Amino acid sequence: MDLSHLPPREQKKYSARLEEDFAEFERLREQVRPWVPTGVPLWPGTDFGPMTASIQGEVGPLLLDHPWILLMRRESLEHLQKEGLQGLKGCRTELRFRTKNPPELLEMELLPRGRFHAECLPERSPPCPKCERVSLQHPKEPVLDAATLPKDVDVFRLEDSAGMILGTERFVDAVRHLGYSDDLLFRELPVRAASPY
Repeated sequence: MDLSHLPPREQKKYSARLEEDFAEFERLREQVRPWVPTGVPLWPGTDFGPMTASIQGEVGPLLLDHPWILLMRRESLEHLQKEGLQGLKGCRTELRFRTKNPPELLEMELLPRGRFHAECLPERSPPCPKCERVSLQHPKEPVLDAATLPKDVDVFRLEDSAGMILGTERFVDAVRHLGYSDDLLFRELPVRAASPY
């Protein structure tokens, strides 16, 4: 989440630190909630501000810095939007490059949407009573719940597993059509409707 619109003194209040007083964490969390998209959880450890890092080497059109962080060159994002993909939003970064003419890389805002189908999940433990985080083991053979999948975005995070990035068939086709898939691996996941019983 980018808080650069706030004065520097205000930004400092939300900088990364270990907040041992949970009541203070809750107070700070509620102060930033108005700037967070609806439905996005603000758990302990949530990062604020533009992504910062040093980048070495050549960067392709799309980059998975970690399996849960999707970066795109600005022109790649614009081409994908021209292909008709929905819900693509890039956020500025403060990445440092060692080249003279570095590309502009944007971190994609990937909202939590969609869930695993209940039949593929191992036993769930109840959420943490304080922070509401749910401890969920990733299923060995993930199956998606058709009723929970979004119709208005083409790339998103799975609600049950924030580290899992999902793209629609339309997203995968557009990425391949534009030649952006060289360094990416796509895996098709089965989708199942809820059981009528």
